[in-house]
Amino acid sequence: MPGNKLTHSPSPPSQAAPTTRHRIVEAARAHFFSHGFRSVIMDDLAADLGMSKKTLYAHFPSKVALLEAVLDNKFAGVEAKMKEVSRAHPHDFSAALHELLGNALREFDEIKPPFVRDMRQKAPQVFKIFERRRAELIERSFGKLFVEGQRAGMVRKDLPARVMIEILLAAVQAIVNPVKPQELGLTPKAAFEAVIKVVLEGVIIRKGEKP
Repeated sequence: MPGNKLTHSPSPPSQAAPTTRHRIVEAARAHFFSHGFRSVIMDDLAADLGMSKKTLYAHFPSKVALLEAVLDNKFAGVEAKMKEVSRAHPHDFSAALHELLGNALREFDEIKPPFVRDMRQKAPQVFKIFERRRAELIERSFGKLFVEGQRAGMVRKDLPARVMIEILLAAVQAIVNPVKPQELGLTPKAAFEAVIKVVLEGVIIRKGEKP
Protein backbone atom coordinates (compact mmCIF):
# COMPACT_ATOMS: atom_id res chain seq x y z
CA MET A 1 0.00 0.00 0.00
CA PRO A 2 1.45 3.40 -0.91
CA GLY A 3 2.41 5.48 2.09
CA ASN A 4 1.32 8.86 0.86
CA LYS A 5 -2.26 8.47 -0.30
CA LEU A 6 -5.30 6.30 -0.08
CA THR A 7 -5.43 4.10 -3.13
CA HIS A 8 -8.36 3.19 -5.31
CA SER A 9 -8.75 -0.46 -6.26
CA PRO A 10 -9.19 -0.71 -10.04
CA SER A 11 -12.75 -1.35 -11.16
CA PRO A 12 -13.44 -4.33 -13.43
CA PRO A 13 -14.28 -3.38 -16.99
CA SER A 14 -17.99 -4.37 -16.92
CA GLN A 15 -20.64 -1.66 -17.12
CA ALA A 16 -22.23 -2.81 -13.84
CA ALA A 17 -18.95 -2.52 -11.91
CA PRO A 18 -19.23 1.13 -10.81
CA THR A 19 -22.73 0.56 -9.42
CA THR A 20 -21.67 -2.59 -7.60
CA ARG A 21 -18.57 -0.92 -6.24
CA HIS A 22 -20.59 2.07 -5.05
CA ARG A 23 -23.07 -0.20 -3.27
CA ILE A 24 -20.25 -2.01 -1.49
CA VAL A 25 -18.56 1.22 -0.39
CA GLU A 26 -21.80 2.78 0.85
CA ALA A 27 -22.73 -0.33 2.85
CA ALA A 28 -19.24 -0.64 4.32
CA ARG A 29 -19.21 3.05 5.17
CA ALA A 30 -22.41 2.73 7.20
CA HIS A 31 -21.16 -0.36 9.03
CA PHE A 32 -17.59 0.87 9.60
CA PHE A 33 -18.46 4.33 10.87
CA SER A 34 -21.25 3.14 13.16
CA HIS A 35 -19.87 -0.13 14.54
CA GLY A 36 -16.13 0.03 14.00
CA PHE A 37 -13.74 -1.63 11.58
CA ARG A 38 -12.94 -4.74 13.61
CA SER A 39 -16.52 -5.95 14.11
CA VAL A 40 -17.42 -5.91 10.40
CA ILE A 41 -16.95 -9.30 8.74
CA MET A 42 -16.53 -9.37 4.96
CA ASP A 43 -18.70 -12.50 4.69
CA ASP A 44 -21.51 -10.77 6.58
CA LEU A 45 -21.16 -7.67 4.43
CA ALA A 46 -21.48 -9.76 1.26
CA ALA A 47 -24.60 -11.43 2.65
CA ASP A 48 -26.05 -8.08 3.63
CA LEU A 49 -25.52 -6.83 0.07
CA GLY A 50 -27.03 -9.97 -1.41
CA MET A 51 -23.88 -10.88 -3.32
CA SER A 52 -21.36 -13.67 -3.22
CA LYS A 53 -18.06 -13.37 -1.38
CA LYS A 54 -16.38 -13.87 -4.75
CA THR A 55 -18.04 -10.71 -6.12
CA LEU A 56 -17.11 -8.70 -3.05
CA TYR A 57 -13.48 -9.82 -3.12
CA ALA A 58 -13.27 -9.17 -6.86
CA HIS A 59 -13.78 -5.48 -6.07
CA PHE A 60 -11.93 -5.35 -2.75
CA PRO A 61 -9.37 -8.10 -2.08
CA SER A 62 -9.16 -7.23 1.63
CA LYS A 63 -10.99 -5.34 4.35
CA VAL A 64 -8.15 -2.80 4.44
CA ALA A 65 -8.62 -2.13 0.71
CA LEU A 66 -12.32 -1.56 1.38
CA LEU A 67 -11.44 0.75 4.28
CA GLU A 68 -9.25 2.82 1.97
CA ALA A 69 -12.11 3.14 -0.52
CA VAL A 70 -14.54 4.16 2.23
CA LEU A 71 -12.19 6.90 3.41
CA ASP A 72 -11.61 8.09 -0.16
CA ASN A 73 -15.38 8.32 -0.53
CA LYS A 74 -15.70 10.21 2.75
CA PHE A 75 -12.98 12.76 2.02
CA ALA A 76 -14.19 13.33 -1.55
CA GLY A 77 -17.63 14.19 -0.22
CA VAL A 78 -16.32 16.51 2.49
CA GLU A 79 -13.97 18.33 0.12
CA ALA A 80 -16.79 18.84 -2.39
CA LYS A 81 -18.99 20.37 0.31
CA MET A 82 -16.21 22.65 1.53
CA LYS A 83 -15.64 23.90 -2.02
CA GLU A 84 -19.36 24.59 -2.35
CA VAL A 85 -19.20 26.77 0.77
CA SER A 86 -16.26 28.74 -0.63
CA ARG A 87 -18.04 29.29 -3.94
CA ALA A 88 -21.32 30.24 -2.28
CA HIS A 89 -19.78 32.79 0.13
CA PRO A 90 -16.56 34.08 -1.47
CA HIS A 91 -16.53 37.35 0.48
CA ASP A 92 -18.95 36.76 3.35
CA PHE A 93 -16.83 35.60 6.30
CA SER A 94 -19.68 35.13 8.78
CA ALA A 95 -21.86 33.09 6.42
CA ALA A 96 -18.93 30.98 5.23
CA LEU A 97 -17.79 30.31 8.80
CA HIS A 98 -21.28 29.32 9.93
CA GLU A 99 -21.81 26.95 7.01
CA LEU A 100 -18.29 25.52 7.18
CA LEU A 101 -18.66 24.70 10.87
CA GLY A 102 -22.08 23.17 10.30
CA ASN A 103 -20.73 20.92 7.57
CA ALA A 104 -17.66 19.94 9.61
CA LEU A 105 -19.73 19.01 12.65
CA ARG A 106 -22.14 16.93 10.59
CA GLU A 107 -19.24 15.05 9.03
CA PHE A 108 -17.63 14.38 12.41
CA ASP A 109 -20.95 13.17 13.78
CA GLU A 110 -20.99 10.31 11.26
CA ILE A 111 -17.73 8.88 12.58
CA LYS A 112 -18.17 7.07 15.88
CA PRO A 113 -15.35 6.36 18.40
CA PRO A 114 -15.14 2.58 17.72
CA PHE A 115 -14.25 3.21 14.07
CA VAL A 116 -11.35 5.55 14.84
CA ARG A 117 -10.10 3.27 17.63
CA ASP A 118 -10.22 0.15 15.46
CA MET A 119 -8.58 1.89 12.51
CA ARG A 120 -5.70 3.02 14.70
CA GLN A 121 -5.21 -0.46 16.15
CA LYS A 122 -5.89 -2.68 13.14
CA ALA A 123 -4.84 -0.47 10.21
CA PRO A 124 -2.25 1.98 11.62
CA GLN A 125 -0.86 2.98 8.22
CA VAL A 126 -4.33 3.88 6.98
CA PHE A 127 -4.95 5.76 10.23
CA LYS A 128 -1.86 7.87 9.61
CA ILE A 129 -3.13 8.73 6.14
CA PHE A 130 -6.55 9.54 7.63
CA GLU A 131 -4.97 11.99 10.09
CA ARG A 132 -2.86 13.60 7.37
CA ARG A 133 -5.79 14.08 5.03
CA ARG A 134 -7.91 15.45 7.87
CA ALA A 135 -5.19 17.98 8.67
CA GLU A 136 -4.85 18.99 5.02
CA LEU A 137 -8.61 19.49 4.75
CA ILE A 138 -8.75 21.65 7.88
CA GLU A 139 -5.75 23.64 6.70
CA ARG A 140 -7.23 24.35 3.27
CA SER A 141 -10.71 25.17 4.51
CA PHE A 142 -9.98 27.22 7.61
CA GLY A 143 -6.72 28.71 6.33
CA LYS A 144 -8.50 30.39 3.44
CA LEU A 145 -11.30 31.43 5.76
CA PHE A 146 -8.94 33.03 8.29
CA VAL A 147 -7.29 35.05 5.53
CA GLU A 148 -10.70 36.23 4.29
CA GLY A 149 -11.66 37.09 7.87
CA GLN A 150 -8.54 39.21 8.30
CA ARG A 151 -9.34 41.10 5.12
CA ALA A 152 -12.88 41.68 6.36
CA GLY A 153 -11.61 42.95 9.71
CA MET A 154 -13.29 40.10 11.60
CA VAL A 155 -10.21 38.06 12.46
CA ARG A 156 -7.30 39.49 14.42
CA LYS A 157 -4.33 40.56 12.32
CA ASP A 158 -1.63 40.45 14.98
CA LEU A 159 -1.26 36.70 14.35
CA PRO A 160 -0.48 35.30 10.89
CA ALA A 161 -3.18 33.03 9.52
CA ARG A 162 -0.53 30.29 9.31
CA VAL A 163 0.01 30.45 13.08
CA MET A 164 -3.72 30.27 13.77
CA ILE A 165 -4.01 27.20 11.55
CA GLU A 166 -1.09 25.50 13.30
CA ILE A 167 -2.76 26.12 16.67
CA LEU A 168 -6.02 24.70 15.34
CA LEU A 169 -4.30 21.63 13.86
CA ALA A 170 -2.33 20.98 17.07
CA ALA A 171 -5.51 21.19 19.14
CA VAL A 172 -7.39 18.84 16.82
CA GLN A 173 -4.48 16.39 16.87
CA ALA A 174 -4.32 16.45 20.67
CA ILE A 175 -8.04 16.25 21.44
CA VAL A 176 -9.76 14.59 18.48
CA ASN A 177 -8.01 11.23 18.59
CA PRO A 178 -9.18 7.72 19.47
CA VAL A 179 -8.27 7.91 23.17
CA LYS A 180 -8.76 11.47 24.39
CA PRO A 181 -12.49 11.97 23.63
CA GLN A 182 -13.25 8.74 25.46
CA GLU A 183 -11.18 9.89 28.45
CA LEU A 184 -13.06 13.19 28.45
CA GLY A 185 -16.44 11.57 27.96
CA LEU A 186 -16.91 13.21 24.55
CA THR A 187 -17.79 12.06 21.07
CA PRO A 188 -15.40 13.02 18.23
CA LYS A 189 -17.97 15.60 17.13
CA ALA A 190 -18.19 17.17 20.61
CA ALA A 191 -14.39 17.18 20.94
CA PHE A 192 -13.98 18.91 17.57
CA GLU A 193 -16.71 21.40 18.46
CA ALA A 194 -14.93 22.27 21.71
CA VAL A 195 -11.60 22.79 19.92
CA ILE A 196 -13.19 25.02 17.29
CA LYS A 197 -15.01 27.08 19.91
CA VAL A 198 -11.85 27.70 21.93
CA VAL A 199 -9.73 28.59 18.88
CA LEU A 200 -12.34 30.82 17.24
CA GLU A 201 -13.04 32.68 20.47
CA GLY A 202 -9.37 33.59 20.47
CA VAL A 203 -9.08 34.77 16.86
CA ILE A 204 -12.42 36.38 16.01
CA ILE A 205 -12.80 40.06 16.75
CA ARG A 206 -15.91 40.84 18.77
CA LYS A 207 -18.08 43.86 18.19
CA GLY A 208 -16.46 46.96 19.64
CA GLU A 209 -12.94 45.46 19.66
CA LYS A 210 -10.15 46.87 17.56
CA PRO A 211 -8.64 44.67 14.82
